[in-house]
Parts: sequence; C-alpha cells; structure tokens
Amino acid sequence: MFGSLAKKIFGSVNDRRLKSYRPKVAAINAMEAELEALSDDQLRARTEEFKAQVAAGKSLDDILVPAFATVREAAKRTLGQRHFDVQLIGGMVLHEGAISEMRTGEGKTLVATLPVYLNALSGKGVHVVTVNDYLAKRDSEWMGQIYRFLGLTVGVIVHGLDDAERAAAYNADITYGTNNEYGFDYLRDNMKYEMAQMVQRGHNFAIVDEVDSILVDEARTPLIISGPLDDRSDLYNAVDLVIPRLDKSDYDLDEKQRAVSLTEAGNEKIEDLLRNAGLLKEGDLYDAQNATLVHHMNQALRAHTLFQRDKDYIVRNGEVVIIDEFTGRMMPGRRYSEGLHQALEAKERVQVQPENQTLASITFQNYFRLYNKLGGMTGTAATEADEFLEIYNLEVLEIPTNRPVARIDEDDEVYRTADEKYKGIIREIEAASGRGQPILVGTTSIEKSEHLAELLVKDGFTLIDFENPQALEPLYKAAREGKGTKHFAVLNARFHEQEAFIVAQAGVPGAITIATNMAGRGTDIQLGGNAKMRIERELAGLEGDERAAKEKEILAEIATFKERALNGGGLYVLGTERHESRRIDNQLRGRSGRQGDPGRSKFYLSLQDDLMRIFGSDRMDGMLSKLGLKEDEAIIHPWINKAIERAQAKVEARNFDIRKNILKYDNVMNDQRKVVFEQRKEFMAEESVRETIDDMRHGVVEDVVARAIPEHAYAEQWDAEGLKANVANFLNLDLPIEEWVKEEGIADDEIRERIVKAADESYAQRVEANSAEVMTYVEKQVLLQSLDHLWREHLVTLDHLRQVIGWRGYAQRDPLNEYKSEAFELFNNLVGHLREQVTGQLMRIQVVFQQPEPASLPPMFAQHLDPATGENELDMPQGGGLGAGPALGFTAASAASAPIEARDPNNPSSWGRVGRNEPCPCGSGKKFKHCHGQFVA
Repeated sequence: MFGSLAKKIFGSVNDRRLKSYRPKVAAINAMEAELEALSDDQLRARTEEFKAQVAAGKSLDDILVPAFATVREAAKRTLGQRHFDVQLIGGMVLHEGAISEMRTGEGKTLVATLPVYLNALSGKGVHVVTVNDYLAKRDSEWMGQIYRFLGLTVGVIVHGLDDAERAAAYNADITYGTNNEYGFDYLRDNMKYEMAQMVQRGHNFAIVDEVDSILVDEARTPLIISGPLDDRSDLYNAVDLVIPRLDKSDYDLDEKQRAVSLTEAGNEKIEDLLRNAGLLKEGDLYDAQNATLVHHMNQALRAHTLFQRDKDYIVRNGEVVIIDEFTGRMMPGRRYSEGLHQALEAKERVQVQPENQTLASITFQNYFRLYNKLGGMTGTAATEADEFLEIYNLEVLEIPTNRPVARIDEDDEVYRTADEKYKGIIREIEAASGRGQPILVGTTSIEKSEHLAELLVKDGFTLIDFENPQALEPLYKAAREGKGTKHFAVLNARFHEQEAFIVAQAGVPGAITIATNMAGRGTDIQLGGNAKMRIERELAGLEGDERAAKEKEILAEIATFKERALNGGGLYVLGTERHESRRIDNQLRGRSGRQGDPGRSKFYLSLQDDLMRIFGSDRMDGMLSKLGLKEDEAIIHPWINKAIERAQAKVEARNFDIRKNILKYDNVMNDQRKVVFEQRKEFMAEESVRETIDDMRHGVVEDVVARAIPEHAYAEQWDAEGLKANVANFLNLDLPIEEWVKEEGIADDEIRERIVKAADESYAQRVEANSAEVMTYVEKQVLLQSLDHLWREHLVTLDHLRQVIGWRGYAQRDPLNEYKSEAFELFNNLVGHLREQVTGQLMRIQVVFQQPEPASLPPMFAQHLDPATGENELDMPQGGGLGAGPALGFTAASAASAPIEARDPNNPSSWGRVGRNEPCPCGSGKKFKHCHGQFVA
C-alpha cells in the first residue's frame, strides 16, 4: 500500500531515472540550430575535435551532449531522419551500459547510432550485435551512412569471410556482426599459432540488438568449435530400425523437461531386440563395453519421441534442417550434436553425416561478459529483468513511446477443443478482412501454420504465390474497392527467401498473413504496405519518366490504403496459442500499434494447446463443463489471462534456472579457459619461449625425482629403477642412476642437480645441432600444439564429468562443488602433462630441412550446444582460417628405421624412424603417434 502510494507521489524508479536524462535532452535540442548552420565539412570536422578532447583526458560523458547533437544532425543530412527526444534517452541508457526497452517501430536501429558514435571516438572499437547476417549487412550499410559522413570507418562480419577480411572489419571504428560470428571468431583466435593471425582486437563496448533473444533464448546453447570423428552411420541406421518396435508403455515421456527414458520392461525389451538384430553381442545393455550402443539407443529414442518433423525440423533436399523454435526460420548447416542429428537422419532415411568432437567452447554469457561495457535494446525485456541484472549486471529501463500506444489488447478466448478454436479463428479472419483490417495470425510452429493454411484453403481461401509477380493483384484490387479478400500469405521457414516482402505487404487493408513467430524479423509492418519494397518489385527495369509516373501512382495508392487500414482499426494481431514465454507473445503483439497507429491484439486458445495441456488443463476442463460451456462457445475472462501468465512465469523461471545452472558449471571451465587462452597469447607474443621450456624441463626433473625419492625416505626405499626409466622416457637420457644411489651419503638434491645438468647439456647440444634460430621457432610450435591437444582432451573429460557428476547428489554431496574440485584436479594434471609432453618431445626432436607439405587443418564446425536439453545446433563448416602449422618438418626419430629387435625400449636413440601407426617401442602398448610421437608435426 505504502509502496503504491510512494510510486504515485514520487514516480517509479524507472520514471525517476528517465527524468534525470531530461536536462541533457534539452541541452542537445539547444544545439540544433547551431549545428544546422554548419557545412558538411565543418560538421565532419567535429569528429576529430572530439577525438582530440578524449585523447587530452576528457571522458565520453563530458562530450555526450555535443556528440549526440552531431549524430542527430548527420542523420538528418544522410538519412532524412531526426532522432526523437525519447530516442536520445534510449541512446543515453545504452551508453551507460544498460538495456533500452523500446516498442516495435520506435526506431531502435537509429537509437544505436548515438552511443555507437560516442564510444567509437575512443578508438578502441565498438561492436554492434544483430541476430542474423541480413540485419548485420543492412544496418552496416544503412546506419553506416551516418558514420562515414562523420569520418568513421565501418566493418561488417558475416559468414564466409576469410581472416584478412575479418581482421579489416574488426579494425574499423564500428563493426556490425552476429552473436555467433563474434563468439566463433573469439574461439578461433584462441586456436591460432601467431598473434598476427588473430582477427579480434579486444572487447571494448558492444550493443546487442534483440538483447532478449541473444542473451536469454540463445544463451541456453553454448558455442562450440568441433571436428569430425569416424563414420558410424551403419550403427545409427541399425539402431533406428529397432526403436519403432517399442510401445508407448516401454518408455516414460516427460514433455515439460523434454526428456524420455526406458521403463524396466522397456529395458528388457530393447535388450532382446538389440540381441536379435546382432547389435548387442555380449553382456547386458548397461555393461561398460556397451556404453556406445546405449548412447546411440538413447538418441534414437529421443529422435522418435521428442522431435517432430515440420515442427522441430524439416527435410529438404535430402537433409534434416533445424527449425529455430524462436523465429520459425530454417537454419541450414546447423546440426544437433551428441549424435542426435545423426539419429534424426537415420529416422528420416537420409544420408547420415559423421559426428564431431569438441575443440573449443564458450557460452554467450561468458563471451559477452568479456566486454568492458555492454548495452542492449529490445521491445521485450522487462519480464527477464531479474536475469539480466543477475547474469550480466544489466539494468532494464522502459523508454516511453514517441506517441501514445493506441493498440487495444483484448482478453484471450478459450475453447475446449482445437477444432472449435480454429473455427473461431477463421470466423474472426473473415470478419476482420471484410472490414478492411489487415490481420497478422501468429502460430508457434510450421506444422500449425500449415494446418491453419489447409483449413483456410478448405474454407475457400487462396494461398498467395509470391513467385508470381501478379500474385498480389487480387489483394490490391480488393483493397482499392474497400472489400475483404480471400487471399492469404504464409510466413514461415519454408518461405524464408520471400520473408521481407511478405512482412512488408502485411499492412495492406484486408491482407491476411500467417506467421510462425515474429522475433527479430527486422522489417516493420507498415499500414498500407511498404512503398520501397513495392517500387523495387514492380518497377524493376523501368527508367525515366515512365518509372517516375509509376512511382507516383504507387505512393498515392499506398497513402489511400493506409487511410483505409486506419479506418479498419489498424493491424489486428491474432495469436493462435500462447507461447511458453510471455516475451514471445509480447513480440507478436508489438507488431501492431506502431508509432501511435491504432491496432488490436487477441489470443485464441484451447485446452488442447501444449501450454494448457501440460500445465493442468484437466481442472479447467472440469470447470468449463460445470459452467455449461457449449460447443463452439468460448470463455473470456481476465482471470484466465492471469492464470495463463502464471503458467508462463513458471516456465520462464524453470528456463532461467536451467541457464543459471549451465552458467555455474561453465564458470568453472571459463576460469580455466581464461588461464589457457591468456597463456597462449603470452607464448605467441614472446620472441622466444626458451626460458619457459627450461622451467618445464626442470619441473619434470623435480617431479620424477620426487616420485622416486619420497621425502624423508631411506636410500634403500628409493626407486632407482623407476627413476632411470622416467629419465629415459621424459628426458631421452641414459644415466647411471643405479650407480649414483649407491654412492655413500648422496642426497636427493645431488641426484636432482646431476639430472638437471645432464638434461641441460643434452638440450644445449640439440639446440646447437639444429641451430638456435630454428629451435626458437620449433619450441613455440611444440608448446602451442601440445597445449591445444591437452586442452581439447580436457574439454572432453569435463564434458563427460558434467554428464555423471549429478549422481554424487545421491551421496548427499553437492554436484557443483564436486565438479569444481574434480575440474581443479584435472586442470593440475593438464599442467603436469604439458610439462612432460613438451619436454619429452623437445628432448628427442631433430629438424629435417625439406619442402614442407601445405599446412592444413581438419575440417571444423561451429556448433551451438544445449547441454541441459541436448537440443544442440551446429553452424556452418569453418574452413581453414585457423592459421597454418609449422613451416619446418620436425620428427622425433632418426634418419633411418632400425630393426625391431635392435630397439631398446628405454633408449629412444636406438629406435630409428618409427612409423606413425606402429606400436611405440617404449612398450606402452599405444601407437607411436599417441605416445612418444604424439606431438610430431
């Protein structure tokens, strides 16, 4: 009570913050007349003045008012657009490192130019993050006019660029790109072998467009760079034939958690089926030797029970293509990982592609927290404000609209069955189109959009074919006559190529557009239609007076259409069901009521919808029956809206917990990642790593002596034989250690010093034999390659640890603390192994001067993984670009092969040339390439 009273008197926190920006807005407006009087060159010269002021010690806050005023004037001259006062406030919020929540149509793209220009003056670079390549290109060209006019450089990062092009884009004052490209470039940079090959130059300031989509929705899926493993397509196909023979009673399906598991009876049945198919050759299904088979069986079961064709994926040109659950777009090239995509390919009887192994990984949370300052903008962030503050330390401020919102948001209509709901929707579509009101029908999946399209066709409607240039003529004719139309368009992943034009014409009076999710479309629905898109499409090839006359006709017609659409009530957004996230519903609603236009929104629900069915529709069904709800009747009440919002809030809270849990575990890996990546940079930046190599060699000596001669042990307890073997193994030295330990009064320090001296002398001879210059280069390459190899193995081990650590909870131990402890121990082991392997390699190395083979790396893929749900996406293959390997051939063998019987396991110098796939002569049982030849390049 007191809180609401105080809010009425003093205003909310949001209101008070907005009020604090007003003096700066007034100051910017006061400069407008002065700047209008400047010539273009004089206005452009202000950029150098600002840079000089920043270099002289002024803060960016000190020059905010004149810089914002300069950008506004530049926008007027280049784009013909003037920033509204509320847009200036939005720009200030972004500059302060917070989130500007601005309604659709309020010009967020233009708002970003203010803080981007101001922060680019520091010379440290500004990154603008968009949701797709199209928007990155469009915005860099469109808003780039302002920056270039003011003398700043603009770059754009999209898929398919080589390293030189990426480096040039990152070196620009302002860089546009997608969240995936920025993240993958960071990972690839930390796999390079020379500083000059790295493309990013730091993380100063980033503005994230559609910040909720990128930092919340997509943050559930870490970025992963991976490489291919062996082909196991036969096993996937064989297992897939078994799964359809299971009954629903053989497994437990949890749609809330998107999880499925076999029942006890199902386990017995699947074992018999696998044995009969010849796949389970020995033991029980869950014996250790059958772990791979269990993994394939689980993924095949998930593919058949949790993933639906035309909802989660589609099959196109013999490929399984993922559908983005948030935008409804196809994502060609992306793949689920952990073998799930292969299981779907086997299910759909298309060619099964090989699996992949993780090479590098990072979550969006940890990538974007690398930036010194981060800002974001979206139309829907308030529902996730707690998450933004807790994870990213980002406040959310709601920016008022330039004009009051005139949209009417009506209460939901709830029907008992889906059939009744769709009948009601079709009736409403006909009524809205008949009064000249454009209508946007929102669905949650391709399957449902196509089902509604089929129902409309049965009811006498016609689907518009946008490939036909004349396809829109019936729609325009009906709009000219002020009548309704029986023509409709479908906007989903199947019509991705025509997306922008479909959206652009969805505001024509009476137009009917069915859309699968509307997040991040990047094209506003303008009442009357989009003049620019119509002119480009209809007047292609026309020139001169004829084109000018036609343009005039189109502009006049669009003005008439807009008037009719306004009279019809503006854009009508009709949702066919509620999404599990309120933000997605708000994004759909936000398409209507742009810049003060009238509009209307309403959701049609049934008790058979996924959200209603999963979250307790039985109770509501009983209540509606008691109320005497008849067929084709709907119930409309604000209480139902509140109940649905509570269900949505529960789902959002669960998803937040999932993301928080992922982040807690990834933070452990992130601390280690920072250490490894920083260490790599230090190694690459140094002229010579000789000192590090010497320290590693001495560390190995410390370790082997400590293992063989424990502290306070008597001489007879020393392991002289083991010490000699380790010295031969790691240092390639044959030393008379048994003789040393027999010497009267010798101490472990003396033995340690003798080994160090022998090792240093041996290495000095090797350096002299191969030349100091060459060895300086080789040392750095061996060190970096060894570190990379061990880090990749470490990632795989941590991933496996993550999958099983949860079981520690049954022993009353906290899995997260257990994970931290085990990960720390594994990292210490990595450091020890690095010392041993680098030392072992360099103590055997001989440089062979020959023409090197062209350095090439295995194919790599940029992958988007969700470890919580297993719905993991894989981006397009990343060819090359990771930097070439060493230019010299170097090997740990002598010039000629030695007879096997002449090889002494403890004396590598007797081995001669050993084949890469031969058993290692040391007797370990491993192949040479996995043992003493492990780091051969």
